[in-house]
Amino acid sequence: MQTETLLYILLAGIVALLIALFQYYRKKKSMSKLNMLFSFLRFITVFSVLLLLINPKFDQVTLTTEKANLVIAIDNSSSIKYLNQDMETINFIEKLTSNNELNRRFDLDLYTFGESLKPHDSLNFSENQTNIHNALNQLSQVYKQSTSPTIIITDGNQTYGNDYQFASSYYKQPIYPIILGDTISYIDLKVEQLNVNKYAFLKNKFPIEAILVYNGKEAINSKFIVSDGNSTVYSKTINFSKTNNSSVINFTLPANKIGIKKYKATLTPLLNEKNVNNNSKNFAVEIINQKTKIAIVSDFIHPDLGSIKKSIESNEQRLVSILSLKDIINQITDFQLIILYQPNNKFNQLFSLLDAQNKNRFFIVGTKSDLTYLNSINKFFNFEITNQTENYQAEFNLNFTPFIIEDINFESFPPLSSNYGSVYFSVPYETLIYKTLNGISINEPLLATIESENRREAVLFGENIWKWRAQSYINSKTFNEFDDFIEKIIQYITSDKKKSRLNIDYESFYNGNSNILIKAEFFDKNFVFDTREKLNITVYDKVSEKSNTFPLILKNNNYQVDLSSLPPSEYSFSIKTTNENLSKSGNFEILEYNIEQQFLSADVTKLQHLATNSQGSTFFINNTENLINDLLKDNRYNPIQKSSKNTIPLIDWKFLLAIIALSLGLEWILRKYNGLI
Repeated sequence: MQTETLLYILLAGIVALLIALFQYYRKKKSMSKLNMLFSFLRFITVFSVLLLLINPKFDQVTLTTEKANLVIAIDNSSSIKYLNQDMETINFIEKLTSNNELNRRFDLDLYTFGESLKPHDSLNFSENQTNIHNALNQLSQVYKQSTSPTIIITDGNQTYGNDYQFASSYYKQPIYPIILGDTISYIDLKVEQLNVNKYAFLKNKFPIEAILVYNGKEAINSKFIVSDGNSTVYSKTINFSKTNNSSVINFTLPANKIGIKKYKATLTPLLNEKNVNNNSKNFAVEIINQKTKIAIVSDFIHPDLGSIKKSIESNEQRLVSILSLKDIINQITDFQLIILYQPNNKFNQLFSLLDAQNKNRFFIVGTKSDLTYLNSINKFFNFEITNQTENYQAEFNLNFTPFIIEDINFESFPPLSSNYGSVYFSVPYETLIYKTLNGISINEPLLATIESENRREAVLFGENIWKWRAQSYINSKTFNEFDDFIEKIIQYITSDKKKSRLNIDYESFYNGNSNILIKAEFFDKNFVFDTREKLNITVYDKVSEKSNTFPLILKNNNYQVDLSSLPPSEYSFSIKTTNENLSKSGNFEILEYNIEQQFLSADVTKLQHLATNSQGSTFFINNTENLINDLLKDNRYNPIQKSSKNTIPLIDWKFLLAIIALSLGLEWILRKYNGLI
């Protein structure tokens, strides 16, 4: 409290005392006990009122003790059970959570991880993937501002994701890996990786690359066999030694029949080999009759051209050519789709040919497009010409109905350069992405689809879409999301199927370690997405001849069901509506492959690097006491006493008002009782 405020309080006390004495003592030579009481009550009243006027401020200091967090992340993948470490892990967790000294020293936070990080609820060791990097990355966001040593209980075998041994670059906490599994190195043969395209074309040969690995000291030989059912379609003898411990084999197989062809690649096991599950891998190829040929036509060079080509050709069924106006005229019949990049009056002959053949097309309109020409040649939409440009960001339309598509965080994408002004449509259209300006939606399409006069069109009203592909990679560390988005648009434009009230989206085959999602859309009779309908899927196993029925869950702008729990087999399915007699059916296969069973021992080296880089230590699962002692003795994790100072003005103290009311009330009652009023 400042000296000036103290002087004001002292002055207020003197003034209050003088007023009290003036009122009860000025006509009397001496004070009676009753007058002294009245004077005291009046002093309290006046002094309290003057204090409220001065309103001094007081500092309230609160002391709190903050314990460090002890983060425990547990690997919940099936490899833990396969290595017979599940019960040891459960017992270890029980020892940690029941230790009184640890609980007094730390706040324990438990998580499990496999494909993603989750708060600890239960352990079943059933997850099909392990991503240690992702788990540590998510924990780094939660415990960025606190002291939080982290125990990670795992075998160290990561099935996908970035290398986790350098996690200390973003996770600024000491990490204590608890190593599960055997550390002994056994003789082992392994089919490390198979690289093969998802699609092949009839009467062609498709390439396969096999990476084979040997772990051992003695020179051995084994036979690599690729079989189609009971028939061997390829074989080769492979020699391994301590120094020559890997082999890369490149070969081709013929595509003779349309449909899904399943194969099994096997390295013949050694007599004393302990783990033979990683000696074989199943793979499949869908053989199709021909590629969809697509032409991108432009009058000038732009980064968008290469970006669109890469996105479309990420699907092996597509073949894209970037052509000039001169080249496309004589080849137009060779292409199933024409992408017109920023057309101008030089496209006149091309438009005449497209209209004559009534071909589907994809417009990309940017700042270099000739809008006057487009208004004269195009029948479906018309531009307001302002000769000004603007940068528009994207807003995904959740009510888009022509095909199933998901929001890939479009709002985070950079703006596209576009022409300023409205676009007027003369035919029905669907907006996939709206324009936003300074974060405000202006209810105009940035990307729209049209279905009219027995043809389909898509229109993108902006250039620099290559920036979207780059941003998508920054967001998700892969181009797949953006490429799938472009593929859905191309699939819609190239298809001549009529619009259906029930649409389904699924793959022909799935790997056993991948998520198996089947999606569906349902529309009412006006083709408005209907969220009131209930959809069920009946899945029939062709091998076991068993069927199961599952409900589809409404999520965003589609219904979906996760069938990842199904075992590898061949399946047919049917999706039916509950209230209306509508159904769609299909077939898919799940290939047998459990990536978590490919490991024979723990990855001790990476876990030790992780601990060293983060200033932690590694321990084995049977070394619980040493871990607890190290944590309790480490001065870095001592509780921290914190003080918080809160400045409180006197006017907020409600009891002072009660004191004023009480003193005035008592004075009035006593005066009344003694006949002085």
